[in-house]
Amino acid sequence: MTDVTGALAPPRFLGVHRPTRRRSLLLRASVPLALLLVWQLSSVLGLLSPQVLAAPSEVIGAVRELASSGQLFDFLLASLRRIAIGVSIGLALGTFLGLLAGVGSLGEQLIDPTMQMYRAVPFLALVPLLLTWFGVDETFKIVLIAASALAPMYAYTYLGVRGVDRKIIEAARGYGVSGVALVREVITPAALPSLLMGVRISLSVSLTGLIAAEQIGTTEGIGYLVALAQQYFRTDYMVLCIVLYAILGLVFDALVRVLEQRAMPWRRESR
Repeated sequence: MTDVTGALAPPRFLGVHRPTRRRSLLLRASVPLALLLVWQLSSVLGLLSPQVLAAPSEVIGAVRELASSGQLFDFLLASLRRIAIGVSIGLALGTFLGLLAGVGSLGEQLIDPTMQMYRAVPFLALVPLLLTWFGVDETFKIVLIAASALAPMYAYTYLGVRGVDRKIIEAARGYGVSGVALVREVITPAALPSLLMGVRISLSVSLTGLIAAEQIGTTEGIGYLVALAQQYFRTDYMVLCIVLYAILGLVFDALVRVLEQRAMPWRRESR
């Protein structure tokens, strides 16, 4: 009698067998490392001019230069402070409005049309108006970052709340749960995956707001370093700033993943 399990086993090239953790890390790192090698060799051989793009070794030199003077830490701290305050405001306001619009028809009719119009407007279009209102000080920068985080957080909160199974809500009401308790104990936990996705998207979009905010009237921050690099044609500083933004994005994503694992442990166990 033939082995049915072996006969029905899929071919190996379909990628059914999951690679080990070490092999997975090597595969993920292979393409970036190969690009860095080609980049460095092109610079050393003179195929890539430093005026066009600085070599990786020159970027490392820029890191050492800024770190030794203490400016790297100061610029990072200034940007992190702005994004922490701005994103916190945007997330809180987006969650609040999304819950109000999602839990009832009255809130939806009052809030959602305005928020949909707001979502349709690129937040960078608000820059001239915000400059008129707040000038170029810290308030402008924080408000712009908050505005960038508001729309995605609202959208994912609203969709998450509207997607909660109505049978769960009716069952909770049958047990006497209503009002704020219903939102806190039933609706919010059920919409948690969508809420966390909203946090992740808002953090990513807020980096764009940070870049735009720090290009105007500032003397500190990563965006200010970009402006200086452009003024003095320092492509090594430009690349360094791009790398810093990428690292911030990866750190934000990792933090949200940790939050997901803590808040939704069942998803980790099901993988």
